[in-house]
Amino acid sequence: MRTLRIGLCQINTTVGDIEGNTKKILDYIAKGKKIRADLLVFPEMAVTGYPPEDLLLMTKFIEANLKAVKTIAKATSSVTAVIGFVNKDGDIFNSAALLHNGKMIDIYSKTYLPNYGVFDEDRYFQVGKENFIFTLKSTPIGLSICEDLWYPGDPIRTQALYGGAELIVNISSSPYHAGKSTFRDKMISTRASDNMAMVAYCNLVGGQDELIFDGGSLIIDQKGELIIRGKQFEEDLVLADLDMEAVFRMRLHDPRIRKERSSEEEKNLKKIELPDQIHSVRKKPALPRRDSKPLDPLAEIYSALVLGTGDYIRKNGFQRVLIGLSGGIDSALTAAVAVDALGQQGVVGVAMPSQYSSKESLDDAKLLAKNLGIRFLTIPITEIFQAYLKTLSPSFKRMKPNVTEENIQARIRGNILMALSNKFGWLVLTTGNKSEMSVGYCTLYGDMAGGYAVLKDVPKTLVYELTKFRNKKEGKAVIPKNVFVKPPSAELRPNQKDEDSLPPYPVLDPILKAYVEEDKGVEDIVKMGFKESMIKEVIQMVDRNEYKRRQSPPGLKITHRALGKDRRLPVTNKYRNK
Repeated sequence: MRTLRIGLCQINTTVGDIEGNTKKILDYIAKGKKIRADLLVFPEMAVTGYPPEDLLLMTKFIEANLKAVKTIAKATSSVTAVIGFVNKDGDIFNSAALLHNGKMIDIYSKTYLPNYGVFDEDRYFQVGKENFIFTLKSTPIGLSICEDLWYPGDPIRTQALYGGAELIVNISSSPYHAGKSTFRDKMISTRASDNMAMVAYCNLVGGQDELIFDGGSLIIDQKGELIIRGKQFEEDLVLADLDMEAVFRMRLHDPRIRKERSSEEEKNLKKIELPDQIHSVRKKPALPRRDSKPLDPLAEIYSALVLGTGDYIRKNGFQRVLIGLSGGIDSALTAAVAVDALGQQGVVGVAMPSQYSSKESLDDAKLLAKNLGIRFLTIPITEIFQAYLKTLSPSFKRMKPNVTEENIQARIRGNILMALSNKFGWLVLTTGNKSEMSVGYCTLYGDMAGGYAVLKDVPKTLVYELTKFRNKKEGKAVIPKNVFVKPPSAELRPNQKDEDSLPPYPVLDPILKAYVEEDKGVEDIVKMGFKESMIKEVIQMVDRNEYKRRQSPPGLKITHRALGKDRRLPVTNKYRNK
């Protein structure tokens, strides 16, 4: 039987840490050699980290990455490896290096450069023109990079149906959003069955600024069926022994390969025959069995938040975070995510009650901190607030209190959080959710003050679901039950409720999803069963608060279309979606 032992090296890289990324790649090559892998595959741009953005405009950065590839090549004395890097050849390319027996054999460069959503690859890279397959242990193998696999035609079709590639290797750095893994799995399955080839998909894992990479690397057989799946949101070495004869046998019964090969003059495909590797005569060790089940939807989103939060904090050199605990559900979920990302010692909670804060909310904040096992501070703001009012009273003479006084309280709290951050080096995590950020129900330099926004892309209704999930996962009410049942309130004036200013969240969130994520207009949203007057009011709030969102801290992307890079609207803008 003709078999190929492949290892998908699903690693967590750091953008710009070429030395650290190289060390990790070398470590995984050593692991692969130990398990006697024939082929090791690493993610897209594994050497530089992804996405490096305008680091790509720095020539020294590019040269350092090229030097690293030479170092990595020397480690492939008894193994073949595919490594993502930035190639330089008159321009720069998003490329994959084919390394074998200590040498760089050839380079494949990405054909389809995504330039939508969070992607800006046309800004940096030249399009790859050359296509090739390589033969390893009598197995023809095609190579592609991320977006190349999402298209049903070339380069995959030429590699498989004309070149006879029995295995398609795809290196990827595919950012996560909820539900994407299911869609991606179906796409890869379709590519495999359409081309009668196995597909080995190696995806990046880890957090990078606002993006999360979920891993979930997988191998699909020639029938479109799953062979093995990597862990989600964790580093992993995904190993499998592939029966390549099974692909050949299947193709004997299908005429498409013969017909494609008959049109040789129309194809431009280089074929590379790799020399034999130097292997020990020892029998290969058996591979461990593993569970390939994907996470359920809530577990997936929660794991994404934990990974993205932890990586942002650690990769930027912080050891501890600070969270303003209001006794509400948003700060409770943010604290729980932070504890799961950093551990109890890495999180500090602070309550900052005013004369409008209920005893119930302060008690909930204390209980949450106790349940999570985190340090808890109480810093009242009433006296500070009164000092502000006294100072401003000559200017505010004969004027009734309004949102100004509410925002002063929020800004006092933001100031206190930033003072603690400056003094102790703690990163402030803001607690606002996507619903609030969309309509501007937040205060600049107040509750928006901080270094990272964990829930920036999490709608309020999903906040409730994730909080319940976290308690269920723990098997007890770590987040106090009272947090779920009391009406949401900023507690900045007497008897204040969110619904005084906003539609109920079960109504608001579907409208926001339709408008913000799907670009639907008023007429389309009316068809969903909502009142036209309410829709127009929500849209107006979204449109006029773009200036706030521009000044918000970076935050995790977990939906198809997040606020920020995904949705780029001008602040100065007279157009109104009607």
